[in-house]
Amino acid sequence: MWLGPEEVLLAGALWVTERANPFFLLQRRRGHGKGGGLTGLLVGTLDVVLDSSARVAPYRILHQTQDSQVYWAVACGSSRKEITKHWEWLENNLLQTLSIFDNEEDITTFVKGKIHGIIAEENKNEQPQSEEDPGKFKEAELKMRKQFGMPEVEKLVNYYSCSYWKGRVPRQGWLYLTVNHLCFYSFLLGKEVTLVIQWVDVTQLEKNATLLFPECIKVSTRDSELYFSMFLNINETFKLMEQLANIAMRQLLDNESFLQDKSLPKPRRPLKNISALKRDLDARAKNECYRATFRLPKDECLDGHTDCTLWTPFNKMHIPGQMFVSNNYICFASRAEEACHLIIPLREVTIVEKADSSSVLPSPLSISTKSKMTFLFANLKDRDFLVQRISDFLQRTPSKKPCSIDREWKWNVADPSSEEVPELPSSSPLAVSPTSALSHQPVSFCAGQVPTASQGLLKLFRRDAEELSGPKGAKEKMKEESWNIHFFEYGRGMCMYRTAKTRELVQKGIPENLRGELWLLFSGAWNEMVTHPGYYTDLVEKSMGRYNLATEEIERDLHRSMPEHPAFQNELGIAALRRVLTAYAFRNPTIGYCQAMNIVTSVLLLYCNEEEAFWLLVALCERMLPDYYNTRVVGALVDQGIFEELTREYLPQLSEKMQDLGVISTISLSWFLTLFLSVMPFESAVVIVDCFFYEGIKFILQVSLAILDANMEKLLQCCDEGEAMTILGRYLDNVVNRQSVSPPIPHLHALLTSGDDPPLEIDIFELIKTSYEKFSNLKADDIEQMRFKQRLKVIQSLEDTAKKSVVRAVSGDIGFSMEELEELYVVFKAKYLMSCYWGNNRAAAARRDQSLPYLEQYRIDMEQFKELFISLTPWACGAHTPVLAGRLFRLLDENRDSLINFKEFVTGMSGMYHGDLTEKLKVLYKLHLPPALNPEETESALEATSYFTEDVTTEVSPFVSELDICLHCESQETQEDKGRRNENGPEKEEKGTSPQDYRYYLRMWAKEKESKKETIKDLPKMSQEQFIELCKTLYNMFSEDPVEQELYHAIATVASLLLRIGEVGKKFSNRPARKSEDCKANNIQDPVSEEESPTSEQSQNSAVEQQPQADHEDKASVDALPEKIQQENHTLGDGSGEGQGSPLQLLSDDETKDDMSMSSYSMVSTGSLQCEDIADDTVLVGCEGSSGAARYGSTIDTDWSISFEQILASMLTETALVNYFEKKVNVLQKIKDQKKVERQFSSSSDYELSSVSG
Repeated sequence: MWLGPEEVLLAGALWVTERANPFFLLQRRRGHGKGGGLTGLLVGTLDVVLDSSARVAPYRILHQTQDSQVYWAVACGSSRKEITKHWEWLENNLLQTLSIFDNEEDITTFVKGKIHGIIAEENKNEQPQSEEDPGKFKEAELKMRKQFGMPEVEKLVNYYSCSYWKGRVPRQGWLYLTVNHLCFYSFLLGKEVTLVIQWVDVTQLEKNATLLFPECIKVSTRDSELYFSMFLNINETFKLMEQLANIAMRQLLDNESFLQDKSLPKPRRPLKNISALKRDLDARAKNECYRATFRLPKDECLDGHTDCTLWTPFNKMHIPGQMFVSNNYICFASRAEEACHLIIPLREVTIVEKADSSSVLPSPLSISTKSKMTFLFANLKDRDFLVQRISDFLQRTPSKKPCSIDREWKWNVADPSSEEVPELPSSSPLAVSPTSALSHQPVSFCAGQVPTASQGLLKLFRRDAEELSGPKGAKEKMKEESWNIHFFEYGRGMCMYRTAKTRELVQKGIPENLRGELWLLFSGAWNEMVTHPGYYTDLVEKSMGRYNLATEEIERDLHRSMPEHPAFQNELGIAALRRVLTAYAFRNPTIGYCQAMNIVTSVLLLYCNEEEAFWLLVALCERMLPDYYNTRVVGALVDQGIFEELTREYLPQLSEKMQDLGVISTISLSWFLTLFLSVMPFESAVVIVDCFFYEGIKFILQVSLAILDANMEKLLQCCDEGEAMTILGRYLDNVVNRQSVSPPIPHLHALLTSGDDPPLEIDIFELIKTSYEKFSNLKADDIEQMRFKQRLKVIQSLEDTAKKSVVRAVSGDIGFSMEELEELYVVFKAKYLMSCYWGNNRAAAARRDQSLPYLEQYRIDMEQFKELFISLTPWACGAHTPVLAGRLFRLLDENRDSLINFKEFVTGMSGMYHGDLTEKLKVLYKLHLPPALNPEETESALEATSYFTEDVTTEVSPFVSELDICLHCESQETQEDKGRRNENGPEKEEKGTSPQDYRYYLRMWAKEKESKKETIKDLPKMSQEQFIELCKTLYNMFSEDPVEQELYHAIATVASLLLRIGEVGKKFSNRPARKSEDCKANNIQDPVSEEESPTSEQSQNSAVEQQPQADHEDKASVDALPEKIQQENHTLGDGSGEGQGSPLQLLSDDETKDDMSMSSYSMVSTGSLQCEDIADDTVLVGCEGSSGAARYGSTIDTDWSISFEQILASMLTETALVNYFEKKVNVLQKIKDQKKVERQFSSSSDYELSSVSG
């Protein structure tokens, strides 16, 4: 590559000059190439250990002038070929020009300018984001690509100096972390180590320190464990590795491949050696943490954060913490975790002003909101810049529009004290809550049908209960009063100060009248609802009356959702539940609907109206319980793994017992997926939900630990899983809420597990208190870290399960062993994944549908198949191999969608590896018949169905049988009928067709169904052009075989014999062909005589297999071809069949082997016909005529044909051919060799690599 000219003072140090002219030197690095001795080893080692970017390129070109002692490096290269190309360019383009200059300074200036111009021209087409990367980093990225053979699209994120432990010996080198791979290179005293691992293959990442290894990072795959140590900043490296592995897992889970954020703001000052990708990933990590901490929408991006203090009026203090500013929110988090959290939506902000500074209150900033609350921040380092940023965001915030729309969907959504809503009076600025006043005019989403639930169903279906006026009612009123006092002191709505006091109130239970409001606030669902007015209404309207798999499942589960509650014993509750679940299924088709969503949603509807319940469900499924409700419940399995890990840490005695019983995996899914709603009495479980919306998954985990801890003694004495489940079931059934004012709802689970002795009741508030006392030291950050670790484990486990399922599904019909199938699946999947991140577009990712069976989820296209075929086929045909691969792909692609799944792939491979000579020859034979031979076969379904002129079958099978041909020949109609017929054939015949025809079709259909197993008699005849292609393939196949001369002689003999057989067959086929034409002209159909006339059938086969040409201008050239082909037939063999010697026999010796490949085998390509063009110009002919005579008259070599039996019989006469096709090839060795080839990383300028796997 060309380099921006850099000054070099010691040109001879560590370098050897190989070429020189008056202005340039070409040098080679000592130690590179042959020889070099100890000096070379030391130089190579120093290059790797000391170079700050990568291994030094082994070749370079220096510019020099005669009198100057200063040299300028203008180019470097990783291979002699690359550097020679640059050297030749300089000699051809610059030497003559430079000799004209008189002044040496002018020469140097000219050279430097020319080199800069070349570099600028080369960089013109590069992607714009690469310009953000510092020069040193770009150089390292380029060297990484050359060292590991990575393509242009593989982006380097960062690189680190470290040691890789090979055995007990550390190898100092460089670790490169790219978007899709972990790579390592080391060169130490002549020992070279190269590692490439795909992130999707990583099963575990750990940072630990042992006695043998110092503080190190352990990377585990299914096959190996790798240790890296001696990092300058091990925490940064490990964090980046986690992010990249997480992106890879996300790709496996839901096809979300990595897309760089182009909107990322550029740094105010250049960052040394930090790539744009690294900045992007750092920003993503901060955004995710920010959104999780403050429960913000998924599209919210953090703009920046700064240290400050916040004046808290409730305790008259300045609390130190950090202010976070994003597009739509200003947030504050105190340093002490529970001291104070604050969220200020910019849509609520009215005034931002800088207050006067003082020694007590330096750099204060005052922010006022529509709810008449004022927040005072101080100790801001860069207050002016912060105010400017907030002002910019405020200008972009649509403040007026949302408020007016909010009034439409709910009378009191906007705060009544807001300046925007003067018509809604209020006695107190904080008196109105999101659910304190309810609309009496609900929006009807479907006119004339069941009205929408405009408020919580509990209010509509509350039965008069004595509890409201008794002690429980008094307790409930006290709770409400406590919350009102809290609202008065700490604020109400989104801008409420959230402190330890708030948590205490939540733990004591939220009053029923406030439950919906506080769930919306604590979950963050309120923000999304306010910023998306009318969204739910539109979704409901769009989804009404539409049906799919999700809606069917929803209908099935509607009446199973809290059937014991009166709210869901009537159509109002059922209809509301249906609308919410269906709307969410249409919003997020990836999830659609999952069991357990109905139970959770039904509880949400008891306390919220439909729209609120919908947004709470969005918050649950997409933010608070990520991946819980997808098809494989990955999120629940991940948290189950965390629960097991926490059990080992906090309850070590019980952990081992629970593992032996296998209980944790059973209980945790039902507990986590339904938030205990399905295993606890409703009045108690809803208190768990209160705490969950405030604390998140951390609370569910700590309550689960408290439940196990409370039952530890009984569980330790259990003998089996059933007994343990009974103990836990009875315990949960008797967790009661004595403060509930709602009438008790019978718990179905309790009826099933009740024993003889009434067990002790457990108060839910005591259970919650115990969980905080014993397990409150769980941290949200630690849980996220554990989630990453478990996600790797769970997703890789699911992938292994998928692999076993697929292998079991295909193993019955395939000749490969289970081990071979597993290895082939790994290769097949790797090829698919590579297309996702190295493909030119995202089509590969789009074609993976998670809802499909495992077998259909990974599918590859023709280009990927060709790469696999070339590396794995036992039939290597040199340059002809890709052509053969394309034909096999078309043969396997039965549904014509240009994609094949794993079963189709191994079916094709098995045909080449397994079976006897007959089976392998059958595969080879089919590869030279339509549809395999036709390159346009996959382009459209219409062409596929019209291949056999006017075929009557519903679709064209790649295994064309004699029955298809016979059926076609028997169903020829006049041109008038043909014009009315489509490709669906007999199902859409005219009504006038005789009953005899229908009986005939039914008989033929039954015969096809009976003969499931294809025999060699089912194979259609082969035309002369197809036979020539077969010979060409065999010739290429034998060209690299150890006994190629024997094989050439054998195939020449066989080909000569078969050509004669075909010529003799012409004499017998002419008369029956004419007879067939006469029958068709009279529109006579005689199935019996047709079946009794094999020669007639043979002659028709060769005609029916032809493809109709659409272009009329091609027809004239096609009609002129028979004479030319007839002459070519004389070149191939005896045209008259009278015993003249075949040139093929004469051409089998050494002297004429090459001539044969250029003359007789390339004759099909004469007259501008290419190998693949045979299907267009020679084999496929015009079939536009209205009669059979016209069709046969325009067909080339209609009389010449050969059957598979004849080819097989001829092949069996040659021992060399029999031995070749019956020799065993080990596919595992092929796969191993393929991986070795992939490790031979390219050092050429284009540095392409077919595949890299870990």
